[in-house]
Amino acid sequence: MTSNPDSSPTPAAPAAPKRSDLEIKDAQIIFGSIWRELENEFGRERMRFPKEIILLGGAPGSGKGTNTAFIAKVRGLTCQPIVMSSLLKSPEAQKLKDAGSMVGDRDVVGLVLRELLREEYQDGVILDGFPRTNVQVECLKLLVDKMHALRREFYNTPLSIHFRQPTIHIMVLFVDEKESVARQLKRGRETKALIEAAVRAGDSTVPEDRPTDHDESLARRRYRVFKEQTWDALQSLKEIYHYHFINAQGPVAEVEENILHELEYQSTLELDSRTVDRLRGVPVASQIVIHARQELVKRLDSYELEHGALFASVVVFIEEKILPIVLRHAISGTAHINTEDKLIDDPLALAMLIDVFSERGYHAAVDIHRIEIPDRIDLATGKVTSRIKKVFRIEIRFQGSEIRRG
Repeated sequence: MTSNPDSSPTPAAPAAPKRSDLEIKDAQIIFGSIWRELENEFGRERMRFPKEIILLGGAPGSGKGTNTAFIAKVRGLTCQPIVMSSLLKSPEAQKLKDAGSMVGDRDVVGLVLRELLREEYQDGVILDGFPRTNVQVECLKLLVDKMHALRREFYNTPLSIHFRQPTIHIMVLFVDEKESVARQLKRGRETKALIEAAVRAGDSTVPEDRPTDHDESLARRRYRVFKEQTWDALQSLKEIYHYHFINAQGPVAEVEENILHELEYQSTLELDSRTVDRLRGVPVASQIVIHARQELVKRLDSYELEHGALFASVVVFIEEKILPIVLRHAISGTAHINTEDKLIDDPLALAMLIDVFSERGYHAAVDIHRIEIPDRIDLATGKVTSRIKKVFRIEIRFQGSEIRRG
């Protein structure tokens, strides 16, 4: 029996390429596609992203979870952070995994942008674990460009308050490899103990247990992956956005101090340019205090050299009228004195009084209270003539005694 060449078995069709094999690595194409989808879904006027985005990165064991709440407090953020590891467990990401797909750059960027549009993040949010690749870095830049473009578009409209000048912080918590590995393994031991305790108690809620937290070689590998991938991605943003490198090697209190130092408020970087111009005449407090001591010394010397008699009278007034009351409040650290003495009716004498207390380490504040006092009555008309009684209310504050108050 001869075989028909046409009846030979049909070769199997090639397997459909996996989604990950087809993934486009062009940030422009990825971002453009996601942006169009979101704009069609929400509308251009609803593309409202956070005013402030803090991109938090760090080596494994650097304390991102530990320090996130403190960073939020420093910046006045009340919303929960967006944590990429949790976002990638969301129903949307799980659908991709269930379909056998890898969660690639396009999916990550899409998840992040959609999440950032939530109303609770409008004033600001901490984004933990993004960006991690160069494609994600480029998509971040494109997002910020879009945010600036939307701000320009709605600048002179009633919607301008929703499209404020974006502030982007890159914050990297850094520990060296030795410390990172030690912290990962310590976390593994603590997690194991918690799981064992939960099992004994019959508690079904157990903490996440990472395999890398129990194997030194895996912990070391995880650190090196961070250095080779995420570190480079974050470093590439150093010259573009506010960059904060935080030494996270030390104890929590020391790391918090480092964070505070890095996040000192700089209004010109955050406020709208029109707002900055409006406030330009009001000096920043830190500028005032830089030379405050030198200016105080200069004023006190000028009082002695140019207004010696008045200055002497003020010092006597302080010694005889105010200090006896202050001494009786040495435990509380706060003394209130009311006086009608005409001496400090002179503005220069009042300035001298405040400066003397400041130089001696007290905080002095003076409030002028005017009271209308009936002086005489015209019996024929019933008209009451009053005089103004001027009372100076002086508050002196200082470090009180450590003696426990009863």
